[in-house]
Amino acid sequence: MRHGRLDHGQVWAQYSAGQLPAEIGRSMGRPPDAIYTMIRKAGGIRPAPRVRSSRRLSLAEREEISRGLAAGESCRSIAKMLGRSPSTISREIDRNGGPARYRAVVADRAAWKASRRPKVSKLAAHPQLAAVVAEGLKQRWSPEQIAGWLRRMHPDDPELWVSHETIYRSLFVQTKGALNQELTGYLRTKRVMRRPRGGNRFKSTTMGQLTDIVSIRERPAEAEDRAVPGHWEGDLICGTGGSAVATLVERSTRFTQLVRIEKINSETVAAALGTHIVTLPEQLRRSLTWDQGKEMARHIQFTVDTGVAVYFCDPKSPWQRGTNENTNELIRQYLPKRTDLRPHSQTDLDAIALELNGRPRKTLGSMTPSEKYAEAVALTA
Repeated sequence: MRHGRLDHGQVWAQYSAGQLPAEIGRSMGRPPDAIYTMIRKAGGIRPAPRVRSSRRLSLAEREEISRGLAAGESCRSIAKMLGRSPSTISREIDRNGGPARYRAVVADRAAWKASRRPKVSKLAAHPQLAAVVAEGLKQRWSPEQIAGWLRRMHPDDPELWVSHETIYRSLFVQTKGALNQELTGYLRTKRVMRRPRGGNRFKSTTMGQLTDIVSIRERPAEAEDRAVPGHWEGDLICGTGGSAVATLVERSTRFTQLVRIEKINSETVAAALGTHIVTLPEQLRRSLTWDQGKEMARHIQFTVDTGVAVYFCDPKSPWQRGTNENTNELIRQYLPKRTDLRPHSQTDLDAIALELNGRPRKTLGSMTPSEKYAEAVALTA
């Protein structure tokens, strides 16, 4: 079965709206592989529409050149009529067969085709900069973190700056080629092309019913505006076989700690968190925000043992501890879903936290959580 020309505009419109290649293919009567190949070649990034530069000759101007040649006019007189330089007209005629063979439409099509030469990307033109970016990706820094870090380290040298969008395009778009595509394996999502935004990121879960909880609405204002360090957000990330790891993130510095959990029950979780959190400086353990999972049923005893007040999010409202949710997505690079987390020792978890805390963060002015946490510790000393 033969198909007509693929409508690229329609494909990108549907893809941007969140439709999958298979859905787009069905709606257009095309094989899904053809749609996927087209999108994949562009890295999931819709190409910018091509526009004709005002500095280039237009089709109308080429038609005037053709008429002028037919009337026997010189290049200089044609140039004067069009407001162009004589050399521009002369080169246009010479590259398209000379005065006797010049045809406006043919010349315009040739110029449009020649203008498709791809522009060399900044990373392709600067191999040393590309090597620095590649090293950052191997440390599992995000493109945005790398871009911010470069600006911070070289504030007066724009040649050593690169936008996160350029990094993504170099990874995703096959024709760029400045970065090895295997580096996409270090991205948080491990995707090989961009996917459109959309859909609900958070799935509904059934929370346990807790008693005597204190709502997040009663949490001190200093915790809400991140003015004072020492306010933490926590959660469990779970694996197969009942395995789990507790995650703790300090709100103002984004400093992250991971705690190995032997068994998912309130007694074990409270004991593990309590043992870990009392090692922090007293001024850096002010509060802990958690969701309403049954693992925190012993929150009152936890507060008595540690002096850390516990506040609870509303049911099914993980965005109320968004710092922790975002960090959990980063941690999943190291502790993937549907894997057994029990083989990871506390030493392994500390190494993961060390690497996470060494990543520059845009929200911290491209400083690392370790640097910001060290500042907070120094202020409390």
